[in-house]
Amino acid sequence: MTGLRVTPARRQGRDRLYVSLPDGRNVAWYDRDSGRVSLVSERHRADVLAALAPYLTGDVSVGPPPVPTSADLARLSLHPDDDLAPNRPGEGLLVELDSLPAGGRHFRQDPRRVELAAQQLLGDALDQLEGAGWRILHSVPLPGADRIDHLAVGPAGLLAVHTLAARRQRVRIADPMVRAGRGGPSPLLRLTRRRAERATLALAAAVRPVLAVVGAARLDVLPVPPDIRIIRDDEVPALARLGGVLKPADIEALYATARDRRTWLRA
Repeated sequence: MTGLRVTPARRQGRDRLYVSLPDGRNVAWYDRDSGRVSLVSERHRADVLAALAPYLTGDVSVGPPPVPTSADLARLSLHPDDDLAPNRPGEGLLVELDSLPAGGRHFRQDPRRVELAAQQLLGDALDQLEGAGWRILHSVPLPGADRIDHLAVGPAGLLAVHTLAARRQRVRIADPMVRAGRGGPSPLLRLTRRRAERATLALAAAVRPVLAVVGAARLDVLPVPPDIRIIRDDEVPALARLGGVLKPADIEALYATARDRRTWLRA
C-alpha cells in the first residue's frame, strides 16, 4: 500500500504520530512516550511500520489500541460543537478581537490584547502540567456571557483560575479588593470566588478559586485569604508537586464532564 500519511499531534499530554489512509481515516498511531504502535487494523501492520520506520526509536511494541475507558467513550460520543477541549487560552477574547472591523483589529491600545497575552502565557504554563497528570480547559463559557479563564483538573483537585494581567505593575490585594498599578481597586477576589462556586455547582465537585497574577513587578497580599490561592505566573510549575485529592480515574471522569459545553448550562 502507498500513500499513508504520518501526522504529528499532541493529545492528552502525549506526543503521538498518527498514520492515516489517503481518505483521512487513521489506521494507527505511535505514542512516543510509551514506545507503542497501536494498530486499528492488523492488515495494515507492514505498511504502517514502513511509514513509521524513520520515527521509531528504542524498543517498540505493536498491537491493538487499548480498551477505551468510560471517559474515552464519553469523549467519543461528544459532538464537536459541544467539546471545549479545543479551546485556546483566551478563546473568548480571540473571538471578540477577530470580530472587530479590519481597521481596528491591530489597535495595540485595546486592553483586551493585554489581557489576551496574559491568558495565553498562563495557559501555556498550565498546559505544561499535563505531564504531571493534570488536564486543562481554557475559556470555559458560563451562562450570562461570563467565562472561567482556565479550569485545571489534577491530583490536587479542581482549580478555577482567573488571570490578572499586571505587566510591570505593583499589585496590592486586600480581600476582596485588588489594585493593579495606578488603577482603582476592584472586587476581583469576589469574582474569582463566584466563578469557582459556579464550577462547583456545574461539576458537583469542590472547585477551588485561584487568582494568577501575570507579569507583576511586585505582589503584596494582606492578609492572605484562607479560601483562595493566589499565585504568580512563575509559580504554576509548583502545582505539579501537589496531590492527594484525586486519582487518575477521577481526573479523567471529571475532565470528560467538564469538557462538555452542556455541563455548564446549569452553572
